[in-house]
Amino acid sequence: MPLEPLLPLFHRLDREHFEARLGTLADPPLSLRWSDGRMTRTAGLYRRGPGLCEIVLSRPLLVPLPREALLSTLCHEMIHAWVDRVLRVRESHGPGFRACLERINAAQQGFCVSVRHRYPLPQRPAAWLARCPGCGTAVPCRRRRAGLACRACCERHNGGVWDARFTLRFEPSPEGTVG
Repeated sequence: MPLEPLLPLFHRLDREHFEARLGTLADPPLSLRWSDGRMTRTAGLYRRGPGLCEIVLSRPLLVPLPREALLSTLCHEMIHAWVDRVLRVRESHGPGFRACLERINAAQQGFCVSVRHRYPLPQRPAAWLARCPGCGTAVPCRRRRAGLACRACCERHNGGVWDARFTLRFEPSPEGTVG
């Protein structure tokens, strides 16, 4: 699915489920945007701080999914904004959030808003191979860490105590990209 403009969806959901009040918030106004591509573990977030109030949706997670996933996630984050800015209650997924969620799900059949999603997370190939100089075993790793040693070699040759002779050496993985 191509990158869908969020503002028309936001205004439609705002009119249908939030009394058109989220789009009129001020001090600070509620902003909406797609993530820059680095948000890969959560579908969306609502955050507020000094001079900041925004909903950010994950481009890597939501773009490949059906439109219902986008609507559900956007509505979920809009509920957070509603509870925080309109109801003026500080809660994560508390009673105010759940009541709004149930009201929206009962009012429409196009998508289902939930507390947690089960969207597939994109798998990133390991950037590194950690290779033992003793046995030659290589294990894929996402990042390098100093001081790791091959457990099998330490157990076999040093009674299970860490041994510098078996400190893992990191080399770029052929599948991953080092960055």
